[in-house]
Amino acid sequence: MRILYGVSGEGSGHSSRAREVIRHLEVGGHTVRVASYDRGYRNLKDDFEVMEIEGLSIATSDNRVSLVRTFTENLARLPEGWRSVRELRRWGLREFEPELVITDFEPMSGYLARHQHLPLLSIDNQHRMRYMQFPCPEELRREALLTESVVRLMVPRPDAALVTTFWFGEVKNERTFLVPPILRREVLDLSASSGEHVLVYATKSFETLLERLRALPDQAFRVYGFGEARQEGHLTFRPFSTEGFLADLSSARAVVATAGFTLMTECLALGKPLLAFPMEGQFEQALNALLLAESGCGRDGRGAADGVVGEFLEQLEGYAAAVAHSPYEGRATIFDHLDRLLADDAAELHRLREVRRQS
Repeated sequence: MRILYGVSGEGSGHSSRAREVIRHLEVGGHTVRVASYDRGYRNLKDDFEVMEIEGLSIATSDNRVSLVRTFTENLARLPEGWRSVRELRRWGLREFEPELVITDFEPMSGYLARHQHLPLLSIDNQHRMRYMQFPCPEELRREALLTESVVRLMVPRPDAALVTTFWFGEVKNERTFLVPPILRREVLDLSASSGEHVLVYATKSFETLLERLRALPDQAFRVYGFGEARQEGHLTFRPFSTEGFLADLSSARAVVATAGFTLMTECLALGKPLLAFPMEGQFEQALNALLLAESGCGRDGRGAADGVVGEFLEQLEGYAAAVAHSPYEGRATIFDHLDRLLADDAAELHRLREVRRQS
């Protein structure tokens, strides 16, 4: 099949997942064109046929989403966004004539699929918040409903949804399939060990976290995400490099980080207990941390007192025991479901498309 694949460029998790899916599709004889932006474009452009489009981004400060900056910065991108729509329609639809559109939380490709009456398949972790049942405390219910509405706006209702997750709840329809996360090959090739250091990863300038780490001089922290290389007592700041980060991750005895989905699933795969600090104002990260705590594999740092890092490190033995048990055994992989949906000229996907139309 000819497949147009839209990939969100926010962070690196979407493109890491898409890279493995595209490789699988190409090995299966499918032809794929990709549309992405920011990190997604930079991460994929050297290996696949990729068009750079305009995309959305989230502005943050001290681990908190800035709604005003997010709105104003994205508003400024609208003229380029309209240009991208026209270019993507020409390059991705008229010239390529795709038979299927896949979106990893990239809205432009999804809406073009609906406009052209093409089958639409979503592959992401965001649709957990739309199509999966999960425990939600009362104080997060408003954010959960708001986020579900945002997911609905970002991606029109897909014909089928392949949803990557490390926690498996009940699905809300027969068109949704929960699958284990897709790990980068670089992670799958790692040999995990337990050293003396704790890996720390925080996006942007999470200064509050640094103060908590400075209060524990008997611990060795290797800190990524602050864009610098320096030594500050027991804090070793390292500039980001994939090889260096993965080496420190595989040999860490624990991880302290924001609650992004990709790093969290890599920690679980490598048997690393995680203390997760969700970015304030971003419900998906709050959900990740909540489900991590439900699994017993780590701690939710949301609203915790200043001593939470020390308490977490004192309780590592219990978290390590929980993370040693995989929740994925016996579950079909995303590639199993993908092959089934696309077999026989995507007969099963077309059947689910009729189910969507009638529901």
